[in-house]
Amino acid sequence: MKVLLVNGAPHEKGCTYTALCEIEKELNKNNIETEIFWLGKNAVRGCIGCGGCANNNGHCVFNDDVVNTLIDKAESADGFIFGSAVHYAAPSGTICAVLDRAFYAGSKNFKYKPGAAVLSCRRAGSTAAFDVLNKYFTISNMPVVSSGYWNMVHGSKAEDVLKDSEGLQVMRTLGKNMAWLLKCIDLGKNNGVLRPEDEPKIRTNFIR
Repeated sequence: MKVLLVNGAPHEKGCTYTALCEIEKELNKNNIETEIFWLGKNAVRGCIGCGGCANNNGHCVFNDDVVNTLIDKAESADGFIFGSAVHYAAPSGTICAVLDRAFYAGSKNFKYKPGAAVLSCRRAGSTAAFDVLNKYFTISNMPVVSSGYWNMVHGSKAEDVLKDSEGLQVMRTLGKNMAWLLKCIDLGKNNGVLRPEDEPKIRTNFIR
């Protein structure tokens, strides 16, 4: 079993990375394979709603950034942690642009796999940003993994996060809960408990 931990912060090894590492340690203790994938600093375009991905084998038609790389990595992952710094009470623009396109084009690679969001901030805005990331899971048939408090750490730099003892405990608990749920899902599969069968998609709007 493998968990992909996505670092959507602009700093590769800053506060968000420190939080993800704390989760990673618990996953590894539970014999869960991990990979931390940094989205980087290069510009990422938002989804333009072209619909081209419908005829592009589950990939975005734009292939000049990390979106299709993430979609490919998601295929072999069993669970996900998406981490971001807080910018203006929201996740980073990079992670939002990436997830908009990755979940739309490559939705089958995320479906029914557990996910969790992690936020790092200096002081505030974390709960609003947390809500944004959780919506990707709840529109994609993904079990949401929780902890003993909202999944966030505080500090202006990585050294500060290491002093946030409560935040680090929340990260460790999240790692343990993710490992537990993955093992439960695996045990269910091995005993004939299959994922729900999809109904044909119904799409409506407010006038018909």
